[in-house]
Amino acid sequence: MLEIICDQVPRGRIRHALFDFDGTLSLIRAGWQEVMVPQMVAWLMETPTHESRAELNDVVTGYVTHLTGKQTIYQMIELAEQVAKRGGQPQEPLQYKRLYLAALWETIKDRVAGLNSGRIPPDRLMVPGARAMLDALCARGVSCYMESGTDEPYVLDEAAALGIIDYFAGIYGAQDDYKSFSKQVLIERIIVEHGLAGPEFAGFGDGFVEIEDTKQVGGIAVGVASDEVTPGGTDAWKRTRLIRAGADVIVPDFSESGALVEYLFAC
Repeated sequence: MLEIICDQVPRGRIRHALFDFDGTLSLIRAGWQEVMVPQMVAWLMETPTHESRAELNDVVTGYVTHLTGKQTIYQMIELAEQVAKRGGQPQEPLQYKRLYLAALWETIKDRVAGLNSGRIPPDRLMVPGARAMLDALCARGVSCYMESGTDEPYVLDEAAALGIIDYFAGIYGAQDDYKSFSKQVLIERIIVEHGLAGPEFAGFGDGFVEIEDTKQVGGIAVGVASDEVTPGGTDAWKRTRLIRAGADVIVPDFSESGALVEYLFAC
């Protein structure tokens, strides 16, 4: 359950930690790819010089996968470029994003309603052990932050529905002015404001962005290779990608949070 990729990082010094949201803590949006990819393929099928549906599915899956972890708008910017490449008249990326979010909402709205009504226990829509992991870090005095490529109002609403807002010193999500903020900017701000040395910072995520950004500042990167469809398993594709991004540790989830915390804080 705890796979050590690099055992050379200095441990026992973590003071601040950044968590990705979707796929790392939350399962509310599990299945989002099954909404985004077909929707984008359908738009590309309307262009004058499009390939077959199967070929377009491969194209879209490729760039959606590559851009996972960045703000959603970057996938929509790529979509607009792909539409233009095939002779179409693309909509503004922000409009594509709004249409996608409306479609995704149809998939997840019952989950959110169930959480808000109490019909669905919050931990059922969280990565296994995530709450215990947050409890353990907070008990050790670690300041935790959350950052997501999902729009900030949705992140705040969904974190509130899961009952985890109080764990975080700051929660940040995507903005319409997407160039004004990023995970890299947030990590650098945390490092500077708190005068941290590299291993005093840790990043937890299921995407390459937060792992790469954590390693760039010398932090400890924990890759969460969560299977969002069947919680408790390991997503082999995520695992491979997280290792390539530079993860020091790989876990499928936080069900062994005690062992993970013991490892991270062992001197």
